[in-house]
Amino acid sequence: MAGKLEGKVAFVTGAARSQGRSHAIRLAQEGADIIAVDLCGQVDTVEYPMSTPEDLKETVRLIEDLDRRIVATEADVRDYAALSTAVDAGVSALGRLDIVCGNAGIVNLGMVHELSLEQWNTMIDVNLTGVFHTCKAAVPHIIAGGRGGSITLTSTAVALRPVQGAGHYIAAKHGVVGLMQTLALELAPHFIRVNTIHPTNCDTDMIQNPAMRKAFVPDSEHPTREESEPAYTALNALPIPWIEPRDISNAIAFLASDEGRYITGISLPVDAGFQRI
Repeated sequence: MAGKLEGKVAFVTGAARSQGRSHAIRLAQEGADIIAVDLCGQVDTVEYPMSTPEDLKETVRLIEDLDRRIVATEADVRDYAALSTAVDAGVSALGRLDIVCGNAGIVNLGMVHELSLEQWNTMIDVNLTGVFHTCKAAVPHIIAGGRGGSITLTSTAVALRPVQGAGHYIAAKHGVVGLMQTLALELAPHFIRVNTIHPTNCDTDMIQNPAMRKAFVPDSEHPTREESEPAYTALNALPIPWIEPRDISNAIAFLASDEGRYITGISLPVDAGFQRI
């Protein structure tokens, strides 16, 4: 049986692991071929280990195991020239572009007045300008195809219900929403739909690290995953500490398919009722 995205090509940023890998796999399961990019290196302001070239190779293996094609490139979303070259190469190899998943992002914590200039600038560069670069590189290819398309940009639940200690992250993700809303209007004549998705805490390396756990369990010297669960659970209406990457991937696959063909300009929470209790 053909998948919902059979014959289409999807561009996924941050595809080497975690949510990005999950999104690439889910779209491939529905029949899409994949253009994948990831920095595969460390960002100085990030306290948790980031992806590696080996992670990206594993994503390639997993997509090929699904009998789908993939063009994977190590590229930084902050570097427009590199990102544009990667997209152009992918479209040249795979023949088209229909779907964009602007997923690449980072997080770190700090009260706004205590943030370093480097923390602020890097956060905006990766989480907002990187999304702009992603769209700028991809949109002309979708327009040229003349078949319409779907763009889903990853924001966050805290862009809708803010918390303390992440003002730079929240500001960048608010910016992503504004970019989405504008693109949804600008690209509607081309039948290109644009939406944001807003996860609650997701079970990836972005939250499963000592720095993040310490923020949630400050009285423990070295908080474990198990120790942090009650604090995370308290944020959600549903009694779970975090969602899984596949929960976001399923929503993205829906938005990219014909089942979501008239959905554009929305902010879709996949958040277990984050801060609604």
